[in-house]
Amino acid sequence: MPMTNPLPRRTRAASLVLSLSLGALLLPGCAPLIIGGAALGSALVATDRRSSGVQIDDQTLEVKAGNRIREAVGDRVRVNVNSYNRLILLTGEVHKEEDRAAVEAAVSRLDNVKVINELVVDWPRTSSEQNNDLLLASKVKTRFIDTRGMDSNAFSIVVNRGAVYLMGRVTEEEAAIAVEVARAVPSVKKVVRVFEIITPEQLTAIKGK
Repeated sequence: MPMTNPLPRRTRAASLVLSLSLGALLLPGCAPLIIGGAALGSALVATDRRSSGVQIDDQTLEVKAGNRIREAVGDRVRVNVNSYNRLILLTGEVHKEEDRAAVEAAVSRLDNVKVINELVVDWPRTSSEQNNDLLLASKVKTRFIDTRGMDSNAFSIVVNRGAVYLMGRVTEEEAAIAVEVARAVPSVKKVVRVFEIITPEQLTAIKGK
């Protein structure tokens, strides 16, 4: 007799997201520079609203940005680099304002990119605090999955220091819903929109491809 999964659909989805996040915490050799750190929803998937080529370009940009940052400031910073449709989000900590400016300048020299600099001048956080960000990202992702009518794969979720950064190509209506859902998650300190806003007509065209 075949085995059945006793967990309801939403519970299984939440468990999967949490398992993926916890698995990321166990990866060895974490360097101060984190490529795509504390993010959920940016994996190469067919339902992403970017083409597969753009998704690969974004992954390549994250690596190139990381190399530029190392050349500019070495390993004295903790920077998360996340790229979505050539919009690069920088989060994390640097020791001084000069390093913050140097990191932004280095990444901005990449071709055809827009840089959002959310780096803060502060001491790097502990591993426990960084793990809390990963867990918080998984909770926000789960809320997106559980929200009826919401296309959770349209969003890339980055969390740093309890702040939730939402990336993606979405309509204004989708953006407003996502911000409202994320704000309702316990322990979220603030929600920052890092969206590329598209029209409903553009969304229809994207889904029709």
